[in-house]
Amino acid sequence: MGIAFRDETFRDTFTYRNSDEGIRRFPFPFGLDQYMYSVNIEPHTAGKPDSVYQYAFDIDEHYIAECRDRAITLEKDPGRCISLPHMMDSEWDVLELIMTSLSRDYPEHFALHRDGEQWTWTNRPLGIEQAFVFGNAQTLPYPPFEYITRQTQGDFVIMDHRDGDLWADAGMITSQADWSLAFDVGMSFKEWHGPVPRAHEIGVFDRALKYLLMLQLGNPVRRLNWTMTVNPRLDTAPETYPDWGPDRTSVTLDNVAEKVHLRVELQALFRLPRSNGILFSIRCYMASVGDLARYPKWARRLHRVLRDLPQDLAEYKGLVRYKPAVVEWLSRLDDGVPVPPGTDPE
Repeated sequence: MGIAFRDETFRDTFTYRNSDEGIRRFPFPFGLDQYMYSVNIEPHTAGKPDSVYQYAFDIDEHYIAECRDRAITLEKDPGRCISLPHMMDSEWDVLELIMTSLSRDYPEHFALHRDGEQWTWTNRPLGIEQAFVFGNAQTLPYPPFEYITRQTQGDFVIMDHRDGDLWADAGMITSQADWSLAFDVGMSFKEWHGPVPRAHEIGVFDRALKYLLMLQLGNPVRRLNWTMTVNPRLDTAPETYPDWGPDRTSVTLDNVAEKVHLRVELQALFRLPRSNGILFSIRCYMASVGDLARYPKWARRLHRVLRDLPQDLAEYKGLVRYKPAVVEWLSRLDDGVPVPPGTDPE
């Protein structure tokens, strides 16, 4: 059965909404009543049917709208997609990985026919039929990495593996949580993650880098990260701060349930076969506080996590101005009943 794609916007009119199914499958990130930054990496194996973990790359009801929003962002700022000259082998690796994954997992929407180096790619939701020669970038309308990531939900970074480190040497970044690809491209793994509070002091990134350097082909891993945003806006880059920064002052007790969204990133890492690089996919999901509160378990837990969130983490995640309103609104739904561990809704 095909996916029912929604016609919606992530800017200006903000018509983005989750269906009941979209809320139920939301990757709620808090398994306990408190939060502290950790690596929390697990194998990216097939999850439960209809969950965001079922396939390597999740395609959902927001697919067409997200691809359209990415095209708008790239038209305004082509620099949101950057690939350094030595990354071409990695670009083809990523194109192959995504095309084979989508055509295998969503055959009603995508198809890939291969005859030697002569490939034909079909994307039915976006109305694309593209014949090309694998390995020949001139046979595509965009470079291979940009071509396929324009057609995939989420952001992507390719990390080059060299000199005992990982280097962020290519990226398609149009829905990031307030960081800049133009600033970070070419950085080492630890340089790229430099702003994260506490994590360096407790050695999180030392352990993460050591783990990822040993990542094996065919054994991808995943983790969740989260922040919050006002209005369901995908493009919250530093370059567009004048567009979204003032939103943080607009939250009141009367509108908090509709305006404030929990923003969760499903981050997956895949070793690439030819280049030996690592693809870092960052799939963004958003759900309003009001939608999440439809599940009492989530309402109670989100209240407790935000209420007790350390100040430096609240500042890093940009929540300080409107956190009090969110906490007060959620407190009305928290009766103090113990919540069992785990992230699934009731």
